[in-house]
Amino acid sequence: MHYGIVFAPLVPTLVLWVALGAVLLIAALLLIGRRRGALLRIAALALLVLALANPSFTREQREPLSSVAAVVIDNSPSQNFGTRRQETTAAREALLERLQQIKGLEVRVVEAGRADGETDGTQLFGALASALADVPTDRVAGAFLISDGRVHDVPANAAALGFQAPVHALITGSKDERDRRIAITAAPRFGIVGQFQTVTFRLDDQGISGGRARVAVRRDGETVAERTMASGEIASVKIEIKHAGANIVEIEASPVENELTLVNNRAVIAIDGVRDKLRVLLVSGEPHSGERTWRNLLKSDASVDLVHFTILRPPEKQDGTPINELSLIAFPTRELFQQKINEFQLIIFDRYARQGVLPIAYFDNIARYVKNGGAVLVSAGPDYASITSIWRTPLDTVLPAEPVGVTEKPFHAHLSDSGKRHPVTRGLEGSASEPPRWSRFFRTVDTRNVAVPPVMTGADGKPLLLLSRYGEGRVALLLSDHIWLWARGFEGGGPHLDLLRRMSHWLMKQPDLEEEALKLSVQGRDLMVLRQTMADSVKPVTVTSPSGIRRELTLSAGDPGAWRATVPADELGLWQASDGNLKALINVGPLNPKEFSEVTSTTEVLKPLSEATGGAARRIASAGQVELPRIVPVHSAGSFRGDNWLGVRMRDASVVTGVGVLPVFAGLIGLLLLLGGLAATWLREGK
Repeated sequence: MHYGIVFAPLVPTLVLWVALGAVLLIAALLLIGRRRGALLRIAALALLVLALANPSFTREQREPLSSVAAVVIDNSPSQNFGTRRQETTAAREALLERLQQIKGLEVRVVEAGRADGETDGTQLFGALASALADVPTDRVAGAFLISDGRVHDVPANAAALGFQAPVHALITGSKDERDRRIAITAAPRFGIVGQFQTVTFRLDDQGISGGRARVAVRRDGETVAERTMASGEIASVKIEIKHAGANIVEIEASPVENELTLVNNRAVIAIDGVRDKLRVLLVSGEPHSGERTWRNLLKSDASVDLVHFTILRPPEKQDGTPINELSLIAFPTRELFQQKINEFQLIIFDRYARQGVLPIAYFDNIARYVKNGGAVLVSAGPDYASITSIWRTPLDTVLPAEPVGVTEKPFHAHLSDSGKRHPVTRGLEGSASEPPRWSRFFRTVDTRNVAVPPVMTGADGKPLLLLSRYGEGRVALLLSDHIWLWARGFEGGGPHLDLLRRMSHWLMKQPDLEEEALKLSVQGRDLMVLRQTMADSVKPVTVTSPSGIRRELTLSAGDPGAWRATVPADELGLWQASDGNLKALINVGPLNPKEFSEVTSTTEVLKPLSEATGGAARRIASAGQVELPRIVPVHSAGSFRGDNWLGVRMRDASVVTGVGVLPVFAGLIGLLLLLGGLAATWLREGK
């Protein structure tokens, strides 16, 4: 019970104070004059003023409130190293058992730091604030953090906590841990294909002095540099950007004996290769209706540097026109097909037939150019089936089909089974209906000895588009010269831009258009695994998270030739995927995630804050055994730690459950007091 007195004046406060002042004045005069009965008169007047103040006795019934202690469990990926997870579990059980034995203490447990693929680093104090958000500050008894000590949201000072109670840090792990990591200090995001980019990195060792490591640098799995580095040394390496799209650069350091984890021994950077200019050589034969289709397509792309020649006047043609009156230039065959042929990423022959302009030796140069990694596209018409066909040159070893004639017949182009899976033609707009929603062609070149399955078929199911490989290079053969009908909108036209652009980019080895590929990409909070293949089935894919957790995924068929699966991208760092043959890497989040930058356990990060609140930061594991200090309730103290004990601040907070009020001057009691005072005064005056 709590007792008290409250006042509820019957008159305004000013009147009450004036009355009190008058009583004091009268009392002073009575006492100075030593008048008979002065004390009784003063008492009677005081009772009158007190009656105006209307005092009441109160009796409160209070129920004590429990003090609240929070236990924050660090579930970040670094807690999986060594025996930290087992130590955390044991410490949690022992701590909760001891806290629950303290009377008047409420314990709240919150798990924090779990990897979510978005938060960089271990965030424990945000979770602590959320757990105590509905608790008044005068009820907070303290907080216990079970962690490896690598916390990245430690408040700047104790006042920022929002409560005055001890914060104790119970540190897992041991003080003699060792670790090595590669830290990227500078890396470009983009690079020009064919040029070099510089990547700078540092070798960091923790718990090791004077260490040296063998560091290997790989690009797309191929080793490009190796060196020996000392701990703390910064090194740079020049990486050639070999192709468009992601060039995956891996930097890996050799492990050290008894190292805590190998997760951070390797760093990965994806440098997107962009072509400064795609140099394309377009050679057109005799003029025809579709000649400008190729030119318009290539000229519309600002990244393409186009060299276009149309053969109008073969050497044997003599019409008497003076050379200085010709508006055309001589075809620089030697310069293009001998001296600078390797500077082109793609050579296109558009209805070109041998006219004596290109010597046979130059076709041999073109064949070698393809074998060494170049690309040739042939858009064929009747010229391909003529006696002057480029098939009847050394290119016959490169081209995937031998011409045997020409069929003049209207038809709708169709995707073959291979074409429905090939990235160049897969999902081509209008291909899903029957007949396809694009205009007809009216001519196709008949072939035999076809080296590869066609991706598009023409009249009577004959090959229309062939995509093949020769050596390191690629070849595309389009067996109709009527694709210009799509460009002109005949019968509604067709997806000529998509088809020709994809075909050109496939020839120039755009990674997104590879037939056999394994890719990783981040979509929202999920990691998307994409397997492109021409096969009917795919193997399961093993995905490895940055912390080393392995998952085997069974991919589901989506579009033809594309198999997909998703897994939560719940960790920052390097993710890997492999199906045994193909391998894919992707870095989620920053280049150097905080969670894996420093992984050795420490008391130094949390020690200043803990001591500022009267708490302690200490290790709890010794020789693999968890030894927890005693937990002691403390009601009033400046320090809440000792050699073998930790304290919680017990509060005296309570809540009022009932109130009793007894007015002093209300009813019979008040009347008797006032009458008694007046009667006593009257009696004294009567003597």
